[in-house]
Amino acid sequence: MAQNCEGVKLGFDADHKPQNTARDIVGQSLDDIIERGYILFAVYEDFAPYSWHDGSQLRGVDIELGQLIAEELGVEARFFETAAGENVDADLRFNVWKGKLIGGQIANVMLHVPYNRELGCRNEQVVLTGQYYNEQLAIAYRRDAYEDGGPTPPYFRFDEVGVENDSLSDFYLTSFMNGALVPKMTRYPTPAAAMEGLQNGDIKAVMGARAQLEHGLSDELDIHQPPLPGLALGEWTLGVAVRHTWRALGYAVDDAIRAGVNDGRVAAIFEKFRLSYSKPEW
Repeated sequence: MAQNCEGVKLGFDADHKPQNTARDIVGQSLDDIIERGYILFAVYEDFAPYSWHDGSQLRGVDIELGQLIAEELGVEARFFETAAGENVDADLRFNVWKGKLIGGQIANVMLHVPYNRELGCRNEQVVLTGQYYNEQLAIAYRRDAYEDGGPTPPYFRFDEVGVENDSLSDFYLTSFMNGALVPKMTRYPTPAAAMEGLQNGDIKAVMGARAQLEHGLSDELDIHQPPLPGLALGEWTLGVAVRHTWRALGYAVDDAIRAGVNDGRVAAIFEKFRLSYSKPEW
């Protein structure tokens, strides 16, 4: 990342154990990838609209983004699905620069990684690059429950609202107004399950990442982005991660994504899945 790490605690001064850097050679160089004819991407499993199974076919925004990158490099795109770990740091360790303790694969590129200065400084073994989308928190709601427009968080003192369990939306609404909303909150295992509950009328609204809410919209539902007082992070940029030893690969992937953003191909991918596109600010 083109930013310094001043103010971020690293090494033995950090609030976490230093990273194990014993494995120096993991993954393949750009030349190796081109010579063998394919590039391997890590994507999150069961993570619509970014990566999920439609029958036997793997579909989603990140799948088509990987295919765009591979086409720019002149190779085939291959994917493996990975479960989300305890945090993004663990996901990078397991899938990009070290690997799982037992089994698993190492990706050349991991998709859907937050482009974040602190994250990059904490994980010296990866390079964060390839910004392709700005994600934002939003609220989906039933039109018949809010005929005058979408709700704001104070409505949920009285109205049932759904969130994905242990998500940013869950933490925000739990702490809002000193916990006054908790009795009306319903936690679901996934945003898709929450949107299904909204569709069925079990709840009146769902708070979550805009793209995931849009994926579950119907004619009876709508979505908006109201002010969220007290929220420190309501918007974040998505990019990719590459192991730090393969800088040439990182540059090539970044160039491919920037070309796709600039000529509209990335926006077209989001539109194909009926998602609004928010271009990253470079």
